[in-house]
Amino acid sequence: MGSAFWRYVFLIVGLTLLVLTVQAAPQNGGDFSHNPQPGKVPAGVILVKGAWASASDSVTPLPEGGRVADNVYTNPYFGLAYALSQNWTEKYAGPPPSDSGYYVLAQIRPADSTAGESAGSILIAAQDLFFTLTPAANAFELISYTRDHLQPDYKVERAPAKVEIAGRSFIRFDYTSPVAGLHWRVLTTEIRCHAVEFIFTTRDATLAENLIQDMNKMTLPAAADPASGMGGGEVPVCMKDYASDENILEKVDPIFTEHRFNAVPVRIIIDTDGKVKHIHFLSAFPDQAKAISDALAQWRFRPYVRDGHPVEVETGIMFGRAPRPATPASTSTAVE
Repeated sequence: MGSAFWRYVFLIVGLTLLVLTVQAAPQNGGDFSHNPQPGKVPAGVILVKGAWASASDSVTPLPEGGRVADNVYTNPYFGLAYALSQNWTEKYAGPPPSDSGYYVLAQIRPADSTAGESAGSILIAAQDLFFTLTPAANAFELISYTRDHLQPDYKVERAPAKVEIAGRSFIRFDYTSPVAGLHWRVLTTEIRCHAVEFIFTTRDATLAENLIQDMNKMTLPAAADPASGMGGGEVPVCMKDYASDENILEKVDPIFTEHRFNAVPVRIIIDTDGKVKHIHFLSAFPDQAKAISDALAQWRFRPYVRDGHPVEVETGIMFGRAPRPATPASTSTAVE
């Protein structure tokens, strides 16, 4: 009987401690909160903890800084202004850039949700060619890789070929899914070493052609080209491997307080004196961004000279563990 008595006592004590623990649980969220409304999240926002995009200043344009206003998508970084077709609009903002440099710049759909289900969508995206996992040196090679690696249930309708849109060169690639009854029209050019893509998805091939014709109202920088969009003029010249030993005069390694295993892709702009004037973190934790910023402030580069004059140059540096690259591309055909 004594054993049963003590088991009863232990049970009462355990239940009492459990009740006290629940009463002391946090009231404003967390795994043990019983507050049904710990806080309000803005409509259309998904909270994601972890690495994020950031920059060393709020003045220099960023690739993800484009906006739709008055039915026009404008992106100061890419020097792009695209008037949306009538009754089309942006419904949701895209996610932050990936650690391989992929941006969802805008997602455009018909304003009428019912019509949108049947009409299709327009995706404006950009792939940073400094950090892409695809073995591609320019926009044309990127599209060729896509063509060469289509899944078996997709069919090529039009091989990658050069076309002119709004007075600039693009690579156009058409493919379809016979099973789904969908058509894709991909038009890509290169701006500041990014493959900028307009991807039209629809069941109506005629609608796709009309939307592509509307692209002729768009404005783009003169340097836009699917094989040589390297900037210059009013924006820095972009060079993939400028942060190499032969161009670095002084270098300080960042000191990290925590050891993480994520990739940290960074774009920097180097001024005419060889100093880092702007830092753009595509994906980094705050402590990583601070450590890298403190280090890059002490770096000195050999000024880049063009036509006998030093000019600003934009390049990329990968800190941390780089993502695994894609399988090498098969032989690509020449631009038609």
